[in-house]
Amino acid sequence: MVSKISEGIEVSVETFYQPDYSNPVTNEFMFAYRIHIENHNSFPVKLHRRHWYIVEASGTKREVEGEGVVGVQPQLQPNERYQYVSGCNLRTEMGKMYGTYTLENLHTKELFEAKIPVFEMIAPFKNN
Repeated sequence: MVSKISEGIEVSVETFYQPDYSNPVTNEFMFAYRIHIENHNSFPVKLHRRHWYIVEASGTKREVEGEGVVGVQPQLQPNERYQYVSGCNLRTEMGKMYGTYTLENLHTKELFEAKIPVFEMIAPFKNN
């Protein structure tokens, strides 16, 4: 698990290779990731947007941007934690992701960005 705190928001990520949804023969590798977001600030926040960079071992880089996470825009009170699971498909057996969340301080209505730490996705057989 990797973790990073920025702007009072802690983002932790665990990754899981999904062999049942992958086909190495056709260069299809599916990964799931579990994200924990914890608000260490003294004010409540709302997550508005996500912005991802996905980098494959081949050097191919994609950007994904959109509202919320998994269809919701969660609000977190001070010291509250939110968790979700999502996935990413790669054309190579390894890659990495990183990015930012755009959040709102619900007291001041100001927007700010929290960093999502770089995390690797590696098919287990690649480590052998």
